[in-house]
Formats: sequence, C-alpha cells, structure tokens
Amino acid sequence: MDWIILIIAGLFETAFAFCLGKIKATKGKLLRFWIAGFIISLTVSMCLLATATQTLPIGTAYPVWTGIGAVGTVLLGSIFFKERTSPARIFFIMTLIVSIIGLKML
Repeated sequence: MDWIILIIAGLFETAFAFCLGKIKATKGKLLRFWIAGFIISLTVSMCLLATATQTLPIGTAYPVWTGIGAVGTVLLGSIFFKERTSPARIFFIMTLIVSIIGLKML
C-alpha cells in the first residue's frame, strides 16, 4: 500500500510542477486558480510522501518520488508546453525510469 501512496505522491508532484508552468503563462483571475492548484498539489504530495516514508526507507522513497515527478513533468512539458524533445532527452528520461525501477527492486 505504501508504494501506491508513494506513486500517487509522485503524480501530485507532477501536478504542482504543471501548475507552476501554467502560473508562468497565465494572468488575471485564472492565475489564482493555478496558484491554488499548486498549493493543494504541493500539500497533498508532501503529506503522501510523509505517509509513505513511515514504512519505506527515505533513501528509496525520496528518489522514487522525485523521479516520478521528473518523468511526469518532462512528459507534460512536452505535451502541454511544447518543450523540445530530443533523442538525448528521451534516453536520459529512460535511464531515470530504469533507475526508479531498480531502486524499487532493491
């Protein structure tokens, strides 16, 4: 169950990074919506991470949480913010995914 909580925490990390990207590109009343989304996503992510680390080692949980957030943020950046995707970038994202899986396996 703690791994599921950790994965959800990583997804919320991706969500708060996405909200940061939207904050950068938004003005007016909609800006408040994205700021609220950022604060809520950040809070939920941190609380779930703290819950997961009650039983999982911090040396494993934190890198996995960060890795999920990093991979998710790169994917969302490419899809929604039209960030450049190169073969090298895809290679390094894949190595990050393999590293996350390796940490879980150990």
